[in-house]
Amino acid sequence: MSGSRIVALGHYQPSRVVTNNDIAQFVDTNDEWIRDRVGIASRRIADGETVADMATAAADKALANSGLTAADIDLVVVATCTSIDRSPNVACRVAAKLGITAPGAFDLNTACSGFAYALGTVDHAIRAGASRNALVIGAEKLSDFTDWTDRSTCIIFADGAGAAVVTATTGDEPTGIGPVVWGSAPDKSDAVRIEGWRPYIAQEGQSVFRWATTALAPLALQACEKAGVDPSELAAFVPHQANSRIIDGIAKRLNIPQAIIAKDIVESGNTSAASVPLALSKLVERREVPSGAPVLLFGFGGGLTYAGQVVRCP
Repeated sequence: MSGSRIVALGHYQPSRVVTNNDIAQFVDTNDEWIRDRVGIASRRIADGETVADMATAAADKALANSGLTAADIDLVVVATCTSIDRSPNVACRVAAKLGITAPGAFDLNTACSGFAYALGTVDHAIRAGASRNALVIGAEKLSDFTDWTDRSTCIIFADGAGAAVVTATTGDEPTGIGPVVWGSAPDKSDAVRIEGWRPYIAQEGQSVFRWATTALAPLALQACEKAGVDPSELAAFVPHQANSRIIDGIAKRLNIPQAIIAKDIVESGNTSAASVPLALSKLVERREVPSGAPVLLFGFGGGLTYAGQVVRCP
């Protein structure tokens, strides 16, 4: 097996929309301030849905779009940092709900970079012959860990899931997932935290902002270099939807004026590991990126961790 490719995507968001004006009813903030500071207009918040419920819904949609069946899937990987249950893991619950028999199944937690980490791990598993068809899912219920009295964080986080079906490429079929560039900045690990038994999200926003806007663009360019793709060839850039100013700052340093820059944060907020596949799935569903076109994915956040790769659009 020579490599892997994404053959289909799917996403899920809860039905409840929470606007900036809604949040202004219980903390001292307003729509203009939130839009200016983080670029968010609204976000989706889950009521009864669990992380596994949302992951399953996104994966079911991706599987339906792929032309494969549950019987074809031999690996399920879920990137999440918000699963309350430690066992069984989310991947096993997704597999059970979808009727996938005896897959490899594990969760992965690198917070906001999780989907890119999971995609890289699955690509390696397929290249090694340990898998042929896999589900890669990013799913988060950040509302469970949000302090709704803290106006610095409650305006940011939201819930949702995105999923990809990844299959092996063979023979002369082109590889659709480039080499992953991943790493971390452990000395900044306290910048984004969900700690303890009854945790709330806490972050040092300015520290994260400075790190993201100065350190990450060169690493994203490394992902292009490793994939043999010049930045001028990119059809789209799908970064973690952390903050619109961070997204703009990285994109400017990449110098990719021809590329679509995903800005799903405006209507979805920050959904951590779900944000990259959620935004990518929407771009594909709206047919904004041609099939086969190169797209740069790049996740970053808690840890502080980062990961990215160039993929070919399904």
